Amino acid sequence: MSIADTLFQLSPSPELLLLIIAVIALVESLALVGLLVPGVVLMTAATSLAGHQELAVGPVLGAAFLGAVAGDGLSFLLGYTQRERVTSLWPLSRHPEWLARGARFFQRHGPLSVFLGRFVGPVRPVVPLIAGMLRMSPRTFTWANLGSALLWAPAYVLPGFLLGRTWQQLLDLPEGLKPWLVALGVLVVILAVVFSWCRHLVTRDGLAYRGLAWLSRRTPLGRRLWRLLAPPHEEEPPLASWLLLILSLAAFSAWTLVVIHHQGPLAMDLRLAGLMGNLALPGLDAFGEVMARAGDLLGVLALTLPWAAWLLRRRHRAAFWHIGGGLAGIALLNTLLKATIGRARPDTPAHLADSLSYPSAHTSTAVVLFGMAAAFASRELPYGRRFLAYWAAIAVILPMALSRLLVGVHWLSDLIGGALLGLVVCALVQLAWQRHPRLRLAPCPWHLLGVASLVLVAARIAWLPLV
Repeated sequence: MSIADTLFQLSPSPELLLLIIAVIALVESLALVGLLVPGVVLMTAATSLAGHQELAVGPVLGAAFLGAVAGDGLSFLLGYTQRERVTSLWPLSRHPEWLARGARFFQRHGPLSVFLGRFVGPVRPVVPLIAGMLRMSPRTFTWANLGSALLWAPAYVLPGFLLGRTWQQLLDLPEGLKPWLVALGVLVVILAVVFSWCRHLVTRDGLAYRGLAWLSRRTPLGRRLWRLLAPPHEEEPPLASWLLLILSLAAFSAWTLVVIHHQGPLAMDLRLAGLMGNLALPGLDAFGEVMARAGDLLGVLALTLPWAAWLLRRRHRAAFWHIGGGLAGIALLNTLLKATIGRARPDTPAHLADSLSYPSAHTSTAVVLFGMAAAFASRELPYGRRFLAYWAAIAVILPMALSRLLVGVHWLSDLIGGALLGLVVCALVQLAWQRHPRLRLAPCPWHLLGVASLVLVAARIAWLPLV
């Protein structure tokens, strides 16, 4: 049984799916917890699955409505009954600015803030808590809670529901491709939850970090190892970067052994390649060609040239050499691994006549380039918005990787290996960067640099051949 079949069988029953939608709505509205979960991603995925399973829209809206009302109600109750203790609860104890932002919003809009706050992302889980702490009338809060949830549920549910109901008819996809797309959706949701949760566990305020720090101090060997992993200017190691390195390196090594053992494409590779060969949608070939040109050597140079010039002009030489080293390192690793493993491509066009398949260089290079960009950009963002940089990177990496399947030059297992190898290099670059104290890169004219990159990439796609 393939990975796609396994994930497809995990699709919940209609009753369980309604419960999941209600729980997502509750958790997203719940104080403290709602600050830590990617609620929009989870809700869109769950409601899309509901639409795909052809559930009636009424129960789906009802489940989201009830969950949202319960989440805000519990938040209000927590603030109303635990007013003195709220500021000492994690994560608000580490991020008092979240409460301050919600308090300013409440003071500006008064009782109407409960109604408006549900639609304002940064303060959504905090405003009901603030309302309870400031002893807002429970009756007034209840009416505002019910009214806002009545509008919030359709706004959040219907886009995903309609997407799930119509995507197969609009795209006219082969029936056999459905399990793969559902598996991809389930996998993205699982990774979203795991990434969001682990990101908080391994910060210095997270439970995993504090637990490992406590264990390391129990023995002399643990204390020496802890100091060895820590940068010279810090007392504690960058645990998130070390865990990313360990986990991605272990996963890449295991996956590569699987690929070598099969001495050819895996069963899931052959099945998906057959389905992709029967996929006839307008514009797919052109999309694959655009992504191929944007992700090759000339495309990467076009993307990075404005940023590299700005880094050198502003004397951010350390950032320039770390990014350049990461890109050079992934290029070298791709070349060595392709030559060592010697896996043939499913199709070899003229411009790839001397190139092999595993791992996917387009995928690994995209992970390194946009992963490093997200890591550098996130340091310049407020803590509560750092996840946006990583989701933007994923939104670019995913289509660039999948385009290699559309043009038929890679197996699915090549993409997986490329992504894992890219994560290994990202972790190494981050650990090297964190060895010394660094100056902030901001302020950065990212709007102008972004436009310049797009113009250069567009010119490369339009006028230069594939390399």
